[in-house]
Amino acid sequence: MTAPILVTGGTGTLGGHVVPLLREAGREVRTLSRRDHGPGDGVEHFSADLLKGEGIEPAVKGVETVLHLAGGSKGDDKATWNLVGAVSKAGVRHIVYISVIGANTMPLSWFKTQLEAERAVTDSGIPWTMLRAAQFHDLVLKIVEKMGRMPVVPVPGGLRFQPVDSREVAARLVQLTLGRPAGLVPDLAGPTVYGMGELVGGYLRARGKRRMMMPVRMPGKAGKAYRAGENLSLDGADVGRRTWEEFLAERVR
Repeated sequence: MTAPILVTGGTGTLGGHVVPLLREAGREVRTLSRRDHGPGDGVEHFSADLLKGEGIEPAVKGVETVLHLAGGSKGDDKATWNLVGAVSKAGVRHIVYISVIGANTMPLSWFKTQLEAERAVTDSGIPWTMLRAAQFHDLVLKIVEKMGRMPVVPVPGGLRFQPVDSREVAARLVQLTLGRPAGLVPDLAGPTVYGMGELVGGYLRARGKRRMMMPVRMPGKAGKAYRAGENLSLDGADVGRRTWEEFLAERVR
């Protein structure tokens, strides 16, 4: 009998795509999240707090592969260290981790947190696979929705993104999870690099709205890094197919 695969963050945006794909591949799946979702969909759900290190052991018992998707605005490093501590004792044989492009280059605290979370995985002593992905279309949409409510939209100069579709990231992660440990694999980014003004403009057009846009300059190390494209992966990355425009056509009415 094949051991179940544990997916942390299995009820989030990415997990919502990953779990059905793993089930379609014939694998038994467990999810771990902070809230108790109960049974009913052929998936075993566990409630645990990765930040506090509570409730992890029952979820990892009998598991050989862990796909770590859980993340938030802060504390991802601590949460990952807590997870790694539990899976090390449980005899897990493969950790698959989703990180972000720029974790090793961007001089911002959140990116540094992601790099520390990566270290938790790479220093665990457990065979691992890691994929760094660009920002999801879903996240960019949340950002531009907030910006689009302003009467005058500030547009930071030099701020560019390669948004990627979360479903394409999910498909790649499932492929990696069902395979052998592969270390750091090529980044996964979207097919097009957009300036912030292009992303906001595309959203406003899709909503049939108009806003005045005001260019602003990002100061300091962060601005310098973004202008240099440190958050991008322009060479050697795998490239998704779904564009920002196609995503908007589906999601924005």
